[in-house]
Amino acid sequence: MLHFGIREHAMGAMLNGMALGGLSRPFGGTFLVFSDYMRGSVRLAALMQAPVTYVWTHDSIGAGRGRPHAPARRASDRAARDAGPGRRTACRRQRDRARAGCRSCATGARPALALTRQNVPTLQPDAVAGAAKGGYVLAEADGGSAEVILIGTGSEVQLALAARETLQAEGVPTRVVSMPCTEWFDEQPAEYRESVLPAAVSARVSVEAGRAMPWYKYVGSQGRCVSLEHFGASADYKKLYEEFGITADAVVEAARESLAAG
Repeated sequence: MLHFGIREHAMGAMLNGMALGGLSRPFGGTFLVFSDYMRGSVRLAALMQAPVTYVWTHDSIGAGRGRPHAPARRASDRAARDAGPGRRTACRRQRDRARAGCRSCATGARPALALTRQNVPTLQPDAVAGAAKGGYVLAEADGGSAEVILIGTGSEVQLALAARETLQAEGVPTRVVSMPCTEWFDEQPAEYRESVLPAAVSARVSVEAGRAMPWYKYVGSQGRCVSLEHFGASADYKKLYEEFGITADAVVEAARESLAAG
């Protein structure tokens, strides 16, 4: 194990060298906001298709207060890490065994894992295979076929689950889909993607403390996105999510709007 210190670019360059040497499958970690400092190394790894894995933590505005790196990073800035051909975009996990699915994919791909530092509940103990497919049904609709689908990623999956409880109590059968990696999901056969996001269900909501742009292709013209289209702030993560409307109540309201649009 090497302790690189605050030397992200050098760390990335050394990881590339170790990977190209062919004797190991190296990985390195830092905070997601500091991945900007290693952009050149990441781009070279992508161009060379070097089997390097990045573990980027503190992945959203929920990083908290009192840190110079914490206030202004959006979760979907992970999309910018897809810095060249052959580089997988980050896999963003909630806290569950499905992380193992993402790690298992890391042995056969060139991913980045974006992990939260928030206190989040442990979910779905048997989701390893689903995570390896990039997206899977985390909670099925009760009381009939799904009328609305809630799509969450990372630490926001818990908000989708909480919103599902409210909608189910109102008599709206609601499915929750966990989508840790859209690229892996897009690579699945059409039959699998249809089984997770059936075309017949046009009422959909995505929730991520980041930009909505990557989610429009999944929610469609009648769907809604609970997102963050600006930089964050420095405060307790619960306060930030409340102030910026990244809440279960916001997901419920978006679901109602999407259902009405249909």
